[in-house]
Amino acid sequence: MQKGDHNDPKGLIFESFRIDGITASECRTIFLDWALSLPVDADTRTALQALLVQYDAAPDHPMTQVMTEGLAAMDKPRRRGGWRSRSRD
Repeated sequence: MQKGDHNDPKGLIFESFRIDGITASECRTIFLDWALSLPVDADTRTALQALLVQYDAAPDHPMTQVMTEGLAAMDKPRRRGGWRSRSRD
């Protein structure tokens, strides 16, 4: 994989690994832009897993940590809000 492939269409993740001194906060912003730039029919989980494999040589990089957190967040069930979560008497 390289800049501009199907898992990173704009090359945002690729470029984030090239920025010296990038912070976790900056990586979260880039990650959000990456997620929004994926095609609607793209499997986000699969793309993220592929990117984590691609960049496994940089486990201490803030982007690796952000991507790992993003993947973990996909696994957590979310509580439904609104009337469906309220008890019915």
